[in-house]
Amino acid sequence: MISKPRGTRDFTPEEMKKRRYVEKKLREVFESYGYEEILTPTFESFELIAKKTGEEIRKQLYVFKDHGGRELSLRPEMTSPVVRFYLNELKNYPKPLRLYYFANCFRYERPQAGRFREFWQMGCELIGCKREVADAEVINLAIDGLKNIDVEFSLEIGHLGVLRGILRKFKVGEEEEVKIRRLIDKEDYESLDKYLTEILDKEKRDLIFNILELKGGKEILEEAKELLKDFPESLEAVRNLENILKYTYDNYKINFGIARGLDYYTGMVFEIYGKKGAKQICGGGRYDNLIETFGGEPEPAVGFAYGFDRIMMNVDIEIKEEKYLVIPLNENLIVKAMEIANILRKKGKKVELEIMGRKLRKALDYANSKGISKVVIVGEKEVKEGKVTIKDMESGEQKLVDIEVI
Repeated sequence: MISKPRGTRDFTPEEMKKRRYVEKKLREVFESYGYEEILTPTFESFELIAKKTGEEIRKQLYVFKDHGGRELSLRPEMTSPVVRFYLNELKNYPKPLRLYYFANCFRYERPQAGRFREFWQMGCELIGCKREVADAEVINLAIDGLKNIDVEFSLEIGHLGVLRGILRKFKVGEEEEVKIRRLIDKEDYESLDKYLTEILDKEKRDLIFNILELKGGKEILEEAKELLKDFPESLEAVRNLENILKYTYDNYKINFGIARGLDYYTGMVFEIYGKKGAKQICGGGRYDNLIETFGGEPEPAVGFAYGFDRIMMNVDIEIKEEKYLVIPLNENLIVKAMEIANILRKKGKKVELEIMGRKLRKALDYANSKGISKVVIVGEKEVKEGKVTIKDMESGEQKLVDIEVI
């Protein structure tokens, strides 16, 4: 027997009903904000994917060559493909450009709880607006989406400009900055302390840790300003975050220790954590340099992505739907049963036709096992009178109704 590939999943009909329901509820929120859906290819050039992250990402991806020798990669996330799409075809659209997507992505990594080799992302990109209200819009959208599916969550917001301003004043190079940010993102503070000890003195190292440990409500902004009074670039970032928070729903925690694992973020960053299952269910932020990095004119942009599989670990829903089973009591009634099933389908009902030739009792047992709510019994005598019997499977009540008004 051939098994499914490691790190992938098969979804049952029951699971797919829940996934489609949640997807629909999230789509409602994206579209209520004026975002329009796009989709990019499942694979992109490896050059695109490695453009900002570097060659070392190769080991984390599914990379292959096509018959023409071109090196391709299954997409590991959606922001880079969306930027490529924007540069190819969308850059002349009116700004701001509000886009959203729902797509499967792929990473070659060790499967574990809430982490798979094939996973789904649902997110948005807001391109063409550098004002703080744009940052707030995507945060509020992310919050409203989770509220629309009754997910309990906590939101933390930070700003990469704070740490970047400190490191630049300390003359820390870009390569070292990336390493520092990745250690922070992994919350590997022991390795971070060791690395900072190698490149900075104790006073500078202590300041960085003081900033990373700064967490709380709006009140910590003044504390941050005091700590950073000699760091103008960092102060500007704090003020930028302060302005963003003026437009953001007031149920967040400020956390200057958020670094984000992807290297293209430049300003405000945020993460949302679920109360059940996998911890982080959403992440995003501002990435004003990415479009320029990929060869376009400078264009501000901000966005986020839900980890859809992780969201599903945090939802508690039961899908109830009205479904019919039409049962012909003998072979001669199959055609009539098909006609009746089609009458119901044209009225928007979900209808199964009994095609196994089961006796009535066995057919009713099948209806119960499938959670079918109503059964239509097509009998010789009733059909001659232009009627059928409808049985409510929950209450057990049944009644004769005219076929024309079924």
